Amino acid sequence: MTNHALGFDLSSVTPETGAPAPDRLIAGEPVFTTWNLEEAEGGLYAGVWRATPGKWKITYEEWEYFHILEGYSIVTEEGGEPIQLRAGDRLILRPGFVGTWEVVETTTKDYVIRV
Repeated sequence: MTNHALGFDLSSVTPETGAPAPDRLIAGEPVFTTWNLEEAEGGLYAGVWRATPGKWKITYEEWEYFHILEGYSIVTEEGGEPIQLRAGDRLILRPGFVGTWEVVETTTKDYVIRV
C-alpha cells in the first residue's frame, strides 16, 4: 500500500547546507539549511528552509508559497516596498521576482515550490 500522506518530520531527512552565491551576497555570512521533504513529478518541491542573518540578491524563475515559522526577514522587490516577514506570515513569490532577501533574525519557513 502506498502512503499518500507525508508529515513534516525533519528527522527523516538529511538536511542540505548552502549559502548565497558570492556575486549575490550583499551583507553578512548567511548559511542556509534545507530539509527537502518532497520532490514530486512536474517540478514540485516541499520542505523546510532556515537561514541565518545576512542579505543577498534573489531572482525567482520558479513559483513559491511559503509560511514563516520563526524569525524575522525582509523581502524587497526592485522598485517596491519592503515586506517584513515574521512568524505566521505567508507570501507567494512569482516567476520574475527580482529583489533582495534580508534575514534580520534567523528565519525558518516551510515552502512549496513549482519549477
